[in-house]
Amino acid sequence: MNPAPGQVLVLRWNSAGLTAAETDAVAVEEPLEIRVADRSVAVVMRTPGHDRELTAGFLLTEGVIRRAEDVIDILPCRDQDGGASGNVVNVLPAADVAVDFARLTRHVFGSSSCGVCGKATLDAVLQSFPPVAPGPVFAPALLAELPAKLRTVQPVFASTGGLHGCALFNPDGEFVTVREDVGRHNALDKVLGRALLDGRLPLSRHGLLLSGRISFELVQKALAAGVPLVAGIGAPSSLALECARRGGLTVVGFLRADRMNVYCGAARLGLAEPRTGDRP
Repeated sequence: MNPAPGQVLVLRWNSAGLTAAETDAVAVEEPLEIRVADRSVAVVMRTPGHDRELTAGFLLTEGVIRRAEDVIDILPCRDQDGGASGNVVNVLPAADVAVDFARLTRHVFGSSSCGVCGKATLDAVLQSFPPVAPGPVFAPALLAELPAKLRTVQPVFASTGGLHGCALFNPDGEFVTVREDVGRHNALDKVLGRALLDGRLPLSRHGLLLSGRISFELVQKALAAGVPLVAGIGAPSSLALECARRGGLTVVGFLRADRMNVYCGAARLGLAEPRTGDRP
């Protein structure tokens, strides 16, 4: 189910001085409270839709679960007070899953730009998730075709301009899963959650395409799912690159139809790694 855009009344103005009241589509953003065994652990701001996948992906990348068998079910909580019905989910973990609530329970408000930084956090991530497997070789020309392809399968972005997109693709450039959300990390969690619920982890023979910049928490999530390549239409951050290098990931930024920047892991694209002193 794709998220449906909301409708608002706007006043349009142009340089000719013409104004008109018209209906416009906007991306929907609502809070989702995630509970584990009836205990609240987080509130994230997201675009409603694919909430089971979002929750599964969130718990995967937080290191709480590793496989579909770790979860008995993810259930929506009905009849909530204060208009929260439909915006609360409860995860029933398997009996053998030990949940560290002291570490997990953050009670934070997760915005679309939330993230973490710092070397201590990086060390903790790399202790939790091992380096990725070598994986296949992805042709650069194939990657260059993906941004235009992603735009054709982002229906809500096309109507609102307000959602991020994330696609899981194979070495042939075929999209396996595509999700949209007001939050970059939520879109990725939905993609990874779908793979977890389908029992397809680790995703060692796939790549991820992000519609925006590549931040640390997105590389962290890719590492948690065993994805060897992350490509983004925007730029990576320095901490994202350090995490990627230490985890063995390939990072491609500023991906366009005619160019791209390969920041690390060039061998996975069949390219030679740059050396200090190299010039075009």
